[in-house]
Amino acid sequence: MLFRKKVYIPSSSPGKEVFRRLCRNKLTLAAIAILILASLISVLGYLITPDKTPYANEQYIEISAQKPLFRANMLKYRKNEELHSQSFFRTMIFGRRDQYKYIPFNSYEFEGDEIVLYEFDPFPGEIQRDHHFRIADVIFSVEPDSFYKAEGDSVWVQPRGQVVVAYSITDLRHVVVDKHITSKRFLLGSDRYGRDVLSQLMIGTRISLSVGMISVLISLVAGIFLGALGGYFRGWLDVFVVWLINVVWSIPALLLVIAITFALGKGFWQVFVAVGLTMWVEVARVVRGQILSVREKEYIKAARALGFGHTRIILRHILPNVLGPVIVISAANFASAILIEAGLSFLGLGVQPPMPSWGTMIKENYAYIIVDKAYLAIFPGAAIMIMVWAFMILGNGLRDALDVKTIEKPGTL
Repeated sequence: MLFRKKVYIPSSSPGKEVFRRLCRNKLTLAAIAILILASLISVLGYLITPDKTPYANEQYIEISAQKPLFRANMLKYRKNEELHSQSFFRTMIFGRRDQYKYIPFNSYEFEGDEIVLYEFDPFPGEIQRDHHFRIADVIFSVEPDSFYKAEGDSVWVQPRGQVVVAYSITDLRHVVVDKHITSKRFLLGSDRYGRDVLSQLMIGTRISLSVGMISVLISLVAGIFLGALGGYFRGWLDVFVVWLINVVWSIPALLLVIAITFALGKGFWQVFVAVGLTMWVEVARVVRGQILSVREKEYIKAARALGFGHTRIILRHILPNVLGPVIVISAANFASAILIEAGLSFLGLGVQPPMPSWGTMIKENYAYIIVDKAYLAIFPGAAIMIMVWAFMILGNGLRDALDVKTIEKPGTL
């Protein structure tokens, strides 16, 4: 008697198969790596930016429009204000005010109880403007009109919240040289206001990803809701949804966003709503079409025969089977949202200064394109291009990976 031995070929779940196909696409992996890096920059925020002040808006007018890798000598001058401590997460999200004011200079010297700074000049000549600062004011935070007296090699100072203390001018000079004379390097240069371009780009990444994510979420909620209602219930409700899609689709996206922005006002949160309300039509159209083809399947008829409600059938049996195309569209909408936000900020209708945005950076520096500082506009433009490219490549990769016609089906022998 012959015995037939069953040989099983191990199979993989659809999710693992999609992941395996994504990993084989090197271009998609590169796009995912870029998006992961951008996400880390956005989450860490001010913890990793060179300029940790709110909105990365520390301005040094004296060193405006300097080239990449520029290094400036700075005097750390203590501000006469009381700063409160804040938590790690608040610093990460909102930044923190610096207790020092940084003053660029070319050279310095001491005169008695003062330090003399010669104003920064990229092309120093014979005549240089000088600024005098009391050494004690550089080191200590003092109350206005507090006690101060200099005599010989000693100086009497009343620091904020303390009694009058005598210090040696020589010792204070050493403290200034060791702890208050420093330098700052601007890896991508400084803009027209003397702000660090790298910090502005990094915080601008957070703005672009935030606008894209929240706008896509708004478009998904509105698009899936309307598309599911029209595709499942048909009748007059479907006619109304199709009519609404055609009306919104007939209006250019940018003009519609501008109109909504005028209605809601300029600002950070208004951009989310304005962009999200213009991208739902593509989601609704695809969801409606997918549900029209799925609603007559045998398992949907079986669910109806078992007495399941419409809400359960839509949420648990239909939508999970139509999310593949929606995910692909969401990646493309993410790229569109970044472009729209940059365009609105360039026109002055999006994120408002001092909040950094790639579109605002281009607007402020595009005049430098015709001179030797074109990089001030090229850097944010390149960031927009790379981010949009990454999302488009990710969308194409997801489309190929989710294509059921090309997924290898496991079997048994």
